[in-house]
Amino acid sequence: MRLLFDIDLRDYDACTHSFVRNSARSIILCDGKVAMIHSLKYDYYKFPGGGIENGESPVDAMIRETREEAGLVVIPESVREYGYVHRIQKSDSDPTECFVQDNFYYLCSALDDTVSQELDGYEAQESYRLEFVDPQSAIRKNRSAANTPYNRMMFEREARVLELLIAEGHL
Repeated sequence: MRLLFDIDLRDYDACTHSFVRNSARSIILCDGKVAMIHSLKYDYYKFPGGGIENGESPVDAMIRETREEAGLVVIPESVREYGYVHRIQKSDSDPTECFVQDNFYYLCSALDDTVSQELDGYEAQESYRLEFVDPQSAIRKNRSAANTPYNRMMFEREARVLELLIAEGHL
């Protein structure tokens, strides 16, 4: 899979150990819009997806997480690799820990009918909602997101992937 870009803050010189948490995300396009999860509580957008569990392939994780978060059932035969983003930086919670993450993105299609979301506790508290959103609106929203408990690099990562999709003619 091709590297889309690196997010390397080079702020981890004092780190003595690493925490690795890879993820897989779906890119589902429809009529110039993209399926994204909107956090109503913190007002940002993210691609459906999440952490890869032990023994799980990135594609299986993406399909599972997309169904759970968005209620979208990915058509397995439609899945195509898009690329990955490599992120490395000092942990927000432990100054001796380096956070490392590869975020794998897949272009795919989903069935027309959605199923019920199966949200984790924090996802339900954030009121995750599936929206087919104009990519420029999502980019603007993520770059202005404030007052969240999350590292801003997460929002920038999603904005930059959207910009690549536009530049490459997918949107």
